Amino acid sequence: MTVAAELVNQPGVIAAGEYSYRGDRFSYKGQINDEMARMAAIMCRATTMSEHMQVGMLEQFCPGCGSTPPQGWIVRGPAFTVCNVANVFAFLQNGVASLNDIMALMRKRLANAEHDLV
Repeated sequence: MTVAAELVNQPGVIAAGEYSYRGDRFSYKGQINDEMARMAAIMCRATTMSEHMQVGMLEQFCPGCGSTPPQGWIVRGPAFTVCNVANVFAFLQNGVASLNDIMALMRKRLANAEHDLV
C-alpha cells in the first residue's frame, strides 16, 4: 500500500498524494479532482523548495544547530491543515483528523526518504 493510500484511509484525511521534485509528475488519493491535485502538488513542491532555502539560510547563521536536513512542514488554516514530509502531502480536516497521528505515520513511513531536491 502506498503512503498516500494509507494516509487517505485515516480519519479526517481529505486527500493525500506524492509529487516529483522535478514537478512533472504527481499521484493522489482522496476527495479532490485531478486539477486540485495538480495544484496541490505544485504548491507543496514550491513550499518544500522554499523550506529548503530557508533552512539553508538558517544554517549559515547557526551552523550545526540541527536545522538540516529539513524534515517537512505544516500549514494550518481555519478549516483544514496541509502537512508534507519528503515529497508526500496530506490535507486534513481540522477537528476530525489527528495531526499528531498523521505526522507520526508520515514520519514513520518516510523515515528513510531522501530529502534532497534532486
